[in-house]
This record gives sequence, C-alpha cells and structure tokens, in this order.
Amino acid sequence: MRVLIALTYYRPHISGLTIYAERLARGLARRGHAVTVLTSRFAPELAEREERDGVRIVRVPVALKVSKGVIMPGFPRAALAAIAEADVVNVHMPQFEAALVTWLARARRRPVVLTYQCDLRLPAGGFNRAVEWSLRPLNRLAAAGADAIVVSSDDYARHSSFLARSMSTVHAVAPLVDLPEPTDAATEALRASWGPPRPTIGFAARFAAEKGVESLLEALPAIVAAVPDARVVFSGAYKDTVGEEAYWQRLVPLLERHRDRLLFLDLLPMETMPSFFAACDVLAVTSLNSTEAFGMVQVEAMLSGTPVVATDLPGVREAVGRTGMGVIVPPRDPARLAAALVDVLREPARFIRPRGEILAAFDLERSLRQYEELFASVQRT
Repeated sequence: MRVLIALTYYRPHISGLTIYAERLARGLARRGHAVTVLTSRFAPELAEREERDGVRIVRVPVALKVSKGVIMPGFPRAALAAIAEADVVNVHMPQFEAALVTWLARARRRPVVLTYQCDLRLPAGGFNRAVEWSLRPLNRLAAAGADAIVVSSDDYARHSSFLARSMSTVHAVAPLVDLPEPTDAATEALRASWGPPRPTIGFAARFAAEKGVESLLEALPAIVAAVPDARVVFSGAYKDTVGEEAYWQRLVPLLERHRDRLLFLDLLPMETMPSFFAACDVLAVTSLNSTEAFGMVQVEAMLSGTPVVATDLPGVREAVGRTGMGVIVPPRDPARLAAALVDVLREPARFIRPRGEILAAFDLERSLRQYEELFASVQRT
C-alpha cells in the first residue's frame, strides 16, 4: 500500500504530534508499505527531500511563519504530486492545510483518513483568536471530506465538540508508543548527573500554556512541606518555544522563587528518555485543556516503571484509568496535585504495575494493524 502522511511539522521538530506521526510512518514502512511524509521545511538547513528509516520525506519551503503555522506557496503543487502517487492519504490535524489536502485527494479519488490529534488552542491574543475562528470552517470542511477519522480514545471523541459532528466516521486507535526498556546502568548514570539523590518529580513537555506548568510550580510549597528534599526535573523545550514567549515571561517569577528545586535538561535525545522516566519517582502531567488529547509520555513513563499523576481531562485520564498506575487529579488545582504527588513519592510501590500489563494495554503493533485495516477498508468504499 502506498500511504501519504501530511502534517505541518515532522521530525526533527519535537512534539507529541510529530513523534506520533514518525512512529506511524516508520511502523508502516517496517510492515512493508511505501510511506511518504509531506510536511514543511520549517528550518532552512533541512533537506527538501530525503529518506529516513524507509520513509520518504518531502518538505515544502516556508515563506512565512504565522503564530504556530506556516505559509507555503508551493504546497498545493507538492500535495497534488504526492497524492497522485498514493493509495490512501492520512492527514494529521490540527493543520492549516488539512482541508486543502483532503479535497485535493477527493478530486483525485483517493480515500482520506484524518488523524485528529487534538483541538487547536493558540496562546492568548486577539490575532490568535482570529486564527482559531478562521480555522473552524476549514476544519469542518476537512472532516466533511474524510472517509474516516482516527482519535486517540473514545473518551476524547465523546467530549469533543468538533468530533461530535462526525461520530459515525470516528475510530479510536490507541496512541503509538514505542519505548525500549531502560537499563539500570544508563538510568543510574543519568540520575547521578543530576546531583545527590532526591525525591524527583519529572515533567516531560515543552513549556506551553496548555501544559499547566504553573500548577506544578504553585503546588511545590505543599509538596516540600511534606517531602522536604523534593525537586522537579524538566525535559523539553522551555525557552523560546514557538508562540509561547509571553507564557514563559509569566512563569519567570514562579521559576525564580523555586529555582533551587528545579533542574532543566532541555530536549533529551529519544534514546535517553527511558532513563529519564526511570530516574524520576513520579511523572506530572498537568495539562489544562483539550489541546492535550492523551499525553503519550504517560505510557512511556509507565513502561519505564514510573507512576503518573495526570489531570482529569478527556483522553488524558485514559492511561491511568486503564492501568491504575497513578492518580488522576482535577486540572488547575495545585492543592490536589500536591497531595497526589506526595502520595506517590511516599508509597511508589503501591502504584507500580508490571511492564507487561502496560504493553498489553498500549500495544504498538495492534495500533499499526488497526491503521492498516482502516486504510484497507476506506479503499474498498
């Protein structure tokens, strides 16, 4: 099968969306499919065409960046060429070009499967609100032209106002999680590089308004009152995150107040992430809204033996709910967040589940097979 995957950003850009898309592309290629990724050349040093891990990548030059999106005058021509060579088109949303790709594919009689990663919530500001407003009809147009829509969980789909219009075409496929088991030696070496042993709360995400970093920072005094040596170790882009400069400035006073208890690692290589999760005693996922549809880092932490405290949001609560490996707390509630993190730090063994149970709940090959079956079914319709 010839599969075209279209999305605005692809690796080496780091986000949950790009990691998911890369795992899907690589997984399908490994299973014998011809996979092309159509994306933006968001950095000038990137090649316009290359092949990685059996996946052909086509990057369209960017003329202008608008908030978190890009303007690519050459995109329609590149999309038409890529669609002509595909048997099925997989469009990942949110994406400014989703409706364009969908209807170009329909014009060429190619079936379209949307992967709806999450709702789009841009940072505060009148311009960003206008962008969101203008995208709503385009998103609906993309959904209207799709043969099927993939979402990470039934829970998220049921609570999404966007997906409510298209529930007859929605299919839940568990996120594609692919993380090797951490080694003791690598984990101990990483932990030692952080200084003397201390109870450690991990946070693995970029600093963005929807991630709720302030909830964790506001919870720290109560955490420290119960666990005096506690610290937070951050892995992810935290400065100069695209579109989040104002949010960083808002956090600066809290960051300064707690700087003796915070360690920033920036982006870690993917091969280091199993050790990062294993070196933490608990992972905090403090997301605030439907921009977070699942949070794959939860399952990655669990596979590394680390429990999770996550917010009670549709989709985000799925990992803890399915496995019991952690605690679910209300969003924007630092007191409840602190209490849950303290409970896990004091009695981690109570929350840990065998790696095999986590693998059974979130099986990569099963998710890839579901994609294959869905792609085959839309070709027959």
